[in-house]
Amino acid sequence: MTTTRAHGVSRLISGIMGLLMTLSVSASETGPLPSEDAEAWSLRKEVDNVRIYTMAREGSGFEAFKAVAELDVPIENLMAVMVNPESCEEWVHNCTESHAFGQGDFHDRYAYSVNDMPWPVADRDYVLRIRTRGDASTGEIIMDLNATPNMRAEFNSRVRVDRSDTLYRFTPEGDRTRMVWVQHTEPNGALPGWLVNSLIVDIPVKSILALEAVAKQDRYQGYQLQWGEDGTLQGVSPEAR
Repeated sequence: MTTTRAHGVSRLISGIMGLLMTLSVSASETGPLPSEDAEAWSLRKEVDNVRIYTMAREGSGFEAFKAVAELDVPIENLMAVMVNPESCEEWVHNCTESHAFGQGDFHDRYAYSVNDMPWPVADRDYVLRIRTRGDASTGEIIMDLNATPNMRAEFNSRVRVDRSDTLYRFTPEGDRTRMVWVQHTEPNGALPGWLVNSLIVDIPVKSILALEAVAKQDRYQGYQLQWGEDGTLQGVSPEAR
């Protein structure tokens, strides 16, 4: 295989796996995501501070994955990244465009993103409803991301993602943060399950390590969480100078 062809194949596989990070079957069609504490999770890979687990799903040839990471950044830094509608481009593998739209707020908002795919595969775009909640008693923050494909008109040059269900859980541990990312994916098109299952551990590792690095950048320092009197999370804002 020539160097050029090998590079093209590598890009195609990377693009497919990047797509898998944005595509996941909706809970209404396949049931809820597996429990984070389910015994069926099997450790597949451990890189630095990131562990990737997978689990077979009944009725599917594609495994679910769970990423667990101990990030060396405070939860305030991470949430400053997560509420930035353009931050997808900074840490999610192969995300090349991302912005907010609509009249949403911190708790319930919408974002549009594009996943780059190497030719001849068409780029995928997706419209996400992002819901965020937190509990002051534990400091824990949970984000649910679900596809809402009809919220925006489709582009002829892109394939719209119409099914998605993803969970992020952030738990503060002093100046560090524990992150859990759970997702199950049924990719569009004729992709063999064995191929996807053999590669699914790599992209969340790359993305989480990138997230940790991005959250350490100067632009995401000096933020604080805003808690309401009822103990619910109200938002994330720069600290008063």
